[in-house]
Amino acid sequence: MASFKLSVIFTLFLTISLLQLSSARKLTESDQQLKFQFHKGPLLTGKISVNLIWYGKFKPSQRAIITDFITSLSSPIKPKTTTQPSVATWWKSTEKYYQLTNNKKSVNLALSLGTQILDEKYSLGKSLTTNQILKLASKGQQQNAINVVLTAADVLVDGFCSSRCGTHGSSYGARVNGKRNKFAYIWVGNSETQCAGQCAWPFHQPIYGPQSAPLVAPNNDVGLDGMVINVASLLAGTVTNPFGNGYFQGPKEAPLEAASACTGVYAKGAYPGYAGDLLVDKTSGASYNANGDNGRKYLLPAIVDPKTSACFTLV
Repeated sequence: MASFKLSVIFTLFLTISLLQLSSARKLTESDQQLKFQFHKGPLLTGKISVNLIWYGKFKPSQRAIITDFITSLSSPIKPKTTTQPSVATWWKSTEKYYQLTNNKKSVNLALSLGTQILDEKYSLGKSLTTNQILKLASKGQQQNAINVVLTAADVLVDGFCSSRCGTHGSSYGARVNGKRNKFAYIWVGNSETQCAGQCAWPFHQPIYGPQSAPLVAPNNDVGLDGMVINVASLLAGTVTNPFGNGYFQGPKEAPLEAASACTGVYAKGAYPGYAGDLLVDKTSGASYNANGDNGRKYLLPAIVDPKTSACFTLV
């Protein structure tokens, strides 16, 4: 089993640097060290279902924030409209990784919202190990899928807050026609009551470092808007490095990936403690950088452009 951590964001304030997956060092949009290597492993291609496993109690309105984000990834891009910049435009930037693989076969990646599994009775308790997260992830479809485990605010997970806000990894699924294929999974926790200052920044006051006023969350839910940031980052890492031998920089055990290498950067002008020059909703005062389905607004992390080795932002 391979697993890649999305480390707690606010180590960046301890060192006045921007966080990587498992280590902190200074990164800027012109940082020439962002030279991702392709390790010649498979990337996710074709039609992929994003299955959601909700562990614990989530309100229907909270689940809608995540499901609308997932459907927004594949929405038609409509230039020169008020819906720009969009979630779909942000996601399209991952295509550059596929273009650099030298694979002459044109295989499109198309994500869609798959099945949803609700475990509101905490079948494994309220304190989970990494193996139990994998057990939950295994409940989802295991072929042509990414299974996303989302844990509620009252669920403790090994390493949550102390060293990570979420993970992505892979494991072998059940035998199908005598073969066992790998499937990809993601885990992200709701940090609102446990460590919002670490995993839901910039919607909460940081625990360490420069103290600035928190931004207004675009969907008026600090925990879920923070989860969107982490889900987005891990989705980008999953499709470009699903099995530990795709695109990454650094050691395989603690790789820097597409979005994690730009953690803390959301718009141009970002620096430690400042998310960048974001858009602001005139009615709610919420900060965001992407429009989504059903009138949603989201804050999404920058993604490394593999062609320029710089952090790409929508605004």
